[in-house]
Order: sequence, then structure tokens, then C-alpha cells
Amino acid sequence: MEILIAILILLYSIVLHELAHGYVAEKLGDYTPKIAGRLTLNPLAHLDPIGSILLPILSIYFFGVGIGWAKPVPINPLNFENPKKDTVKVAIAGPLTNIFLALFFLFLYKFFVIQNLTDIANLMILGIRINLILAVFNLIPIPPLDGSKIFLQNIGTETMIFLEQFGFLLIFLLILMFPGIIFNIVDFLLNLMLSL
Repeated sequence: MEILIAILILLYSIVLHELAHGYVAEKLGDYTPKIAGRLTLNPLAHLDPIGSILLPILSIYFFGVGIGWAKPVPINPLNFENPKKDTVKVAIAGPLTNIFLALFFLFLYKFFVIQNLTDIANLMILGIRINLILAVFNLIPIPPLDGSKIFLQNIGTETMIFLEQFGFLLIFLLILMFPGIIFNIVDFLLNLMLSL
């Protein structure tokens, strides 16, 4: 039951993350996500068969670390009034959504603790942890992660081309070589939130 709940929380945390990108893009004048059918809560519209299903299963089986991705929301910055600033707004919408979801699960956790429903409260910690992992991971400044669009706006063209070509490999190596970094940050944030 715990695994099933964790999968559902992860699934819809990813869906809401992607939906936030598309919603903000539309509000800023880009209707590409709507035309592509990505402004929906239907998880099938956001899942990538390889990145969302096959790779996570294989990476957990062989390496003990889940690696994967959702289907990126198509965005056309040429439709924005201010392409540079608006691209940052669209990019940051995903991680911010996960932070808000983590706070929502924190509220539920506190509520269930007060009600002495410890088992349900502990499940809410899963929701906090999953959303913190998604937020922290997506803020890594390596393409195609959101952090690259937020923090690498003024990077040189050659460096950006290199990062875009080898981004997936760099992310994969980062997770395999330093898996503790992300989890240490998440554990610190989780403990901070639970102490509020």
C-alpha cells in the first residue's frame, strides 16, 4: 500500500509540475502547450515510455537509484513578450509547484499528527520527500533540467551547446557518483519543515 501511494504521489507530483510549466506559458502568451494537449491532469499526456517507465525500472534494478523524466512540455519562447524573462518564469513554475505540494503535504502531516493518525501522517512525509526531491533535482543547472533555464541565462553559447549535448550523461553521472548530495539537501529541508 505504501509503494502504491508513493507511486500515485510521484505520478501526480510530476503531472502537476509539467502542468505548471504549460499553464504559466499560456498565461504569458504561448499556446503551444495547450495545442499539444499538455494542459491536462491525464498522466498519459505527460509520461514518456522510456524516461518515465523503462529507465526508472532499469536504473532502480541495476543501480538502486531511480532515474527518469517526464515528457517535456513544448514551449515556444518566440510567443513571449519578453522571451528571456518569461522562459525563466515558465521554468521556475515546475519546481515551485513541487515546493507548494511539499508544504501542502506538510499541512496534512501536521493535521493527521494532531488527530493521532500516525500511520496516515507518516504517508504524508512521503509526499513531502517526493516533492522536495523533484524540486531540488529539477533546480540542478544542467540541461534539460529547469535549473539550466533559470541559472544559465547568461552562459556562453559554446558552453551551453556542450551542456545541451551531454546534459543527460552529466546528470546520470552526477546521480551515480554523488547520490547523497540531493538526498542530504532533501533530508535537511524535510527536517526543517517538520520542525516548523
